[in-house]
Amino acid sequence: MNLPEEALSPSQLEIMEIIWDKGEVAAVEVRELLASGRELARETVRTMLERMEAKGWLKHRVVGRTFFYSAAVPRGATAGQKVIELIDTVCGGAPERLMTALLDYRGLTAEEAVRIETLIKQARDRKPGQRS
Repeated sequence: MNLPEEALSPSQLEIMEIIWDKGEVAAVEVRELLASGRELARETVRTMLERMEAKGWLKHRVVGRTFFYSAAVPRGATAGQKVIELIDTVCGGAPERLMTALLDYRGLTAEEAVRIETLIKQARDRKPGQRS
């Protein structure tokens, strides 16, 4: 899956999190969920949603006069891209540096270790370029 070329701002990422959590949401509901204690103009939120759609992050459908937005990019795809960027920029392109940092600074529970071992085994069994 290719991600849109233009990255999301922190405010846009906040909107994406709402949409990923809800699945599909009306623009008015996005505004209500974002507001929680702060003033947000209806047009500000509408403009952000339109820009995100133009960038390729969102899609919409119209029912009557209500716009319902949903994600055009799944949450997992963005996480994968961010990990690749992290490995390339912070870890010098070496995935083992990322794992070393994880193990040294956070550690793993026994359950997490088992799940990761399973993922590594599955990765070894796959053909190059094949995804699970």
